[in-house]
Amino acid sequence: MLLTTAGRKTGRPHTTPVVHLRDGDRYLVFGSNAGRPQHSDWYENLLVSPQATIELGTEQGHVRPFAARAVVLDGDERDHWYERQCAVNPAFRQYQEQTTRTIPVVALHLLDLSADTTRARLIGEQLVRHHDELRAQLRDVRARLDDLLTGEPGSAAPAPPADLAVQLRGHCLTFCHGLQLHHTRENGAFSAFEDEFPHLAPVIERLRAEHHVMEKALEDFEALLREAPSGDDVARFRAELDRVVTGLEDHFAYEEANLLPAVGATPPQR
Repeated sequence: MLLTTAGRKTGRPHTTPVVHLRDGDRYLVFGSNAGRPQHSDWYENLLVSPQATIELGTEQGHVRPFAARAVVLDGDERDHWYERQCAVNPAFRQYQEQTTRTIPVVALHLLDLSADTTRARLIGEQLVRHHDELRAQLRDVRARLDDLLTGEPGSAAPAPPADLAVQLRGHCLTFCHGLQLHHTRENGAFSAFEDEFPHLAPVIERLRAEHHVMEKALEDFEALLREAPSGDDVARFRAELDRVVTGLEDHFAYEEANLLPAVGATPPQR
């Protein structure tokens, strides 16, 4: 499977291919890191933020994302499943012999909205909170960019100080990574919504398509951020950021208006 976690330092989504065993509705993954002395990055990331997204092949030949919650196994349960994996792939026994650390086993529990109707409503309310956090980050980034655009109309703004340029880049990347992670996790949660609320399929199809468009725009914006900014570049940053987020409020509003009523949550009044 493909496992996507939030980077513990940057918050950026990181995707890693991992082997797994299935146990009913949960999936077991193994932090062998090929027997190296240090734990896998994805495992360290899950210790900080246990929310993850996994991608699995379906019987229809498609790849489908799922939201999952990570739980680290211990004691006899950990030993049982690690031994099962060794029986399937003897290389894992060698990995354990190569390192003094205990190779962790992590259970990934898929989001299931059918078991608890309250959970769907809480996820809807959490979605609004995430939207508002991203809106606040965006307002902050735009304000910082506007502070640097101090030149007279028709003239170039002065080059920002190096430390301010670094701060600007950091704030922009924080927004970009936060939006990327939000969309990655939403794509996984959407699978649970599709299963529980089939009538939402057209809505979710549109939202996923919009995610792809914004992902490409974010990639272009990050490429621009790698350049050393001058006064002219700050104006380019502002214009490119506006292009990135064109339609973002419409996207959020459409999502809130169509998903929240289905889960018993009230869309916010903007």
